[in-house]
Amino acid sequence: MIVRMWEARAEPKGFAELISWVCDTALPEFEHHPLHLSSEVFSSTDHRVVVVSKWRGGPQPMPDPPVLLVARPPHEWDFTQVDR
Repeated sequence: MIVRMWEARAEPKGFAELISWVCDTALPEFEHHPLHLSSEVFSSTDHRVVVVSKWRGGPQPMPDPPVLLVARPPHEWDFTQVDR
């Protein structure tokens, strides 16, 4: 399983709109993908939105958010579970 963390810092006035875009536009684009297992969306008090998605392999990229909603380009990281 691969876990992808996607993080974007919203423009303060675009924070609610960015969350709506993630939930209503971005996630529906890949939630039906056969390798997609689940996704969770988180927000912070400093206007960050984080999506943690789990995949059987080959995570699909998040689409680019509307430029006016983000303070900088989003970042992505992929993780795999550590056996201990």
